[in-house]
Amino acid sequence: MLTHFFILILKLFNQRPHSGQPQFLIPNFSFKKFPRLIGERGKNMIAIASDHGGFELKEKIKNHLTEKGVEFKDFGTDSESSVSYVPYARAVTRAIVSKECERGILVCGTGIGISIAANRTKGIRAAVCTDAFCCRLTRQHNNANVLCMGGRVIGDQLALDLVNIFLTTEFEGGRHLDRITAIDDI
Repeated sequence: MLTHFFILILKLFNQRPHSGQPQFLIPNFSFKKFPRLIGERGKNMIAIASDHGGFELKEKIKNHLTEKGVEFKDFGTDSESSVSYVPYARAVTRAIVSKECERGILVCGTGIGISIAANRTKGIRAAVCTDAFCCRLTRQHNNANVLCMGGRVIGDQLALDLVNIFLTTEFEGGRHLDRITAIDDI
């Protein structure tokens, strides 16, 4: 039964266009859900950073954001030379907490280490996402404000799809707001 479920999911999300390349489809996707609001400090500005393990993917995400007209600030790193992810996670989370930026995207080798570092900052809800379902729910239910991904874990197209989902999915509030408030009180 579970196998049939996964096959159905794969059929839904791994359609093959005429080019023969796999493509992850997001129904009704539009960046209109994430408009630019001029004059509001940090509104819709995305903070982005990586360590050396996520540098290549971060650069592809930056190109994608530029193509989509999404404003961002790059907090580093600027090469594949080995660095610690901690200062980059700190820079992004400080930009969000100070309202310089609304949300953040962090990339390291697996997404795990940088998410742990990011979650040390009060007010940050960083989530490692490797599929569309988790990415959508982390916004809808957890109001995640930082998307973390592993440059060595997921492919480029999936990462760009997750960015799209993360930036266009709204928090549902309601019963989930009570949980977020409880987490913030820890």
